Amino acid sequence: MSTNSKRRVAEHQRSDDYLQQRQLKSGSAGWLLLAGLGVGYVVSGDYSGWNFGLAQGGFGGLAIAAVIIAAMYLALVLGMAELSSALPAAGGGYTFARRALGPWGGFATGTAILIEYSIAPAAIATFIGAYVESLNLFGIRDGWWVYLAAYAVFIAIHLSGVGEALKVMFVITAVALVGLVVFAIAAVGRFDAANLTDIAATDAAGASSLLPFGYLGVWAALPFAIWFFLAVEGVPLAAEEATRPERNVPRGIIAAMGVLLVTCVTVLVLVPGAGGAEAMSGSGNPLVEALGDTTAATVVNYIGLAGLIASFFSIIYAYSRQLFALSRAGYLPTALSVTNRRKAPTLALIVPGLVGFALSLTGQGDLLLNMAVFGAAVSYVLMMVSHIVLRRREPDMNRPYRTPGGIVTTGFALVIASLAVIATFLVHVVAALCCLGVFALFMLYFAVYSRHRLVSNSPDEEFAMVTAAEDTLS
Repeated sequence: MSTNSKRRVAEHQRSDDYLQQRQLKSGSAGWLLLAGLGVGYVVSGDYSGWNFGLAQGGFGGLAIAAVIIAAMYLALVLGMAELSSALPAAGGGYTFARRALGPWGGFATGTAILIEYSIAPAAIATFIGAYVESLNLFGIRDGWWVYLAAYAVFIAIHLSGVGEALKVMFVITAVALVGLVVFAIAAVGRFDAANLTDIAATDAAGASSLLPFGYLGVWAALPFAIWFFLAVEGVPLAAEEATRPERNVPRGIIAAMGVLLVTCVTVLVLVPGAGGAEAMSGSGNPLVEALGDTTAATVVNYIGLAGLIASFFSIIYAYSRQLFALSRAGYLPTALSVTNRRKAPTLALIVPGLVGFALSLTGQGDLLLNMAVFGAAVSYVLMMVSHIVLRRREPDMNRPYRTPGGIVTTGFALVIASLAVIATFLVHVVAALCCLGVFALFMLYFAVYSRHRLVSNSPDEEFAMVTAAEDTLS
């Protein structure tokens, strides 16, 4: 055998060993578990966080923002359903953008998603702390113990394997949905339409009892309306661990979106209607406070804790898979994608957890929420551009599911997502600039170092090479 042949054989063996150490457990989820995962990502947003938008736009401003954002997410989900059926890999949005926009676009999208998913659990941890303190569980009055316990326990469960984790997530999510039903039944009897508009009108342009902060308040409320749906786009990250992903991932993400539309309307109307928009605008546990000192409030408080845990637990899964995919392809240090004997990516679970725990110590849930929304909105822009590019450039790509309305649908999502990016600067310019700075540092790392060290036989890079070869032949 020649020297070159021996070298090729050795490289092939090394590449096989490399991927063998980075295997996920396939066939662990059908469409129902995936739908539960999608709802689990988001359900904490119904329990806390969105209500801070009342302080930005009042009930009317937040309601208008929620309608706009709900339409954007529906368009986004339909676009991602198509992309996930065509490109079922663990990278999710990064995989789609890598195919459409090349390595730079892929890494930019993956970085934005990673910022979103690393910060969102930190925000949720602060809300978990607020619920625990309001229940006076174990006499805890200092939230950092709660944050530490949450990260430690739920990362440990994820390290035990995806099948176990997805089932736990599904059960907790189901409990959280029951809590929303209990809340809705109790809140209907306390509803008063006058409570929706009890925030005094300011002198802003267009201000009224319905829009107390004027027209600009609608725009400022967009990031908080996003909290009703933030992270549902993470369902495709489970593609490599799903059964028949080209069919089940689209079904799962669309079913999840249907459930979230119902829960969004329920809490958006009933919480301020029962508790008053002004009182709810700064609450850490609005569903509980809206019900006052009642048995139902106590029940919802306990179940609300399950809702927050469901999203916290689910998004840990999401950030680990996004980091795993970027690391496996060489965009980030490859040690981060090594999996344990249960096929769970150890460092991809632990490292963002440490970052999130440090951020949670600020206790600024509303600030962290805005930072997570910045990353999310940037990724939405890039993913919708990817859908449009692939529709134009690769019209014959195999697409088991096709987005109704095509690029008109995703073009609408692109416009609204762009406005949402700008809105994060209206809410807190320093927080948005910090995220922009982190994003820029990741891109600098790629420019200087990692773009020269990509792993050619990782799934996403192989997709790209096959496409390039086909283009050359055609």
